[in-house]
Amino acid sequence: MLAPKRQKYRKQFRGIWRKVAVKGQNLSFGSYGLKAMSNGWMKDREFESCRVILARATRKQGKFWFRVFPDRPYSKKPPEVTMGAGKGDVAYFVASIVPGKILFEIDGISKEVAREVLESAGSKLSIKTKFVTKEI
Repeated sequence: MLAPKRQKYRKQFRGIWRKVAVKGQNLSFGSYGLKAMSNGWMKDREFESCRVILARATRKQGKFWFRVFPDRPYSKKPPEVTMGAGKGDVAYFVASIVPGKILFEIDGISKEVAREVLESAGSKLSIKTKFVTKEI
């Protein structure tokens, strides 16, 4: 699974959500993209399942880009453990997603195929998404 190579601190606080994306809300690399419409945490396993879908679609022609990365550790205590005794161990890594953020971009394939691929990738995620195209 995806994880950062190094971190300054092993565990982090959960934090608070922003209302909307401040940066990363426009397509920069590809012609088509998948935009987040709700906030949430995107797990590293969700990234991997989307990566497999996008890699299969762009194998012969095309290219895809990730615009977010799971860099926040998500700690979890084991089941049936009483309260207290400190914070739990890091279970997996997540990316903090806010509405308006572009998650994936794709280029080099037709609009119909790109829509089909990105919507199938969006169905693997735990947040609401929408297909967007580059305005010229």
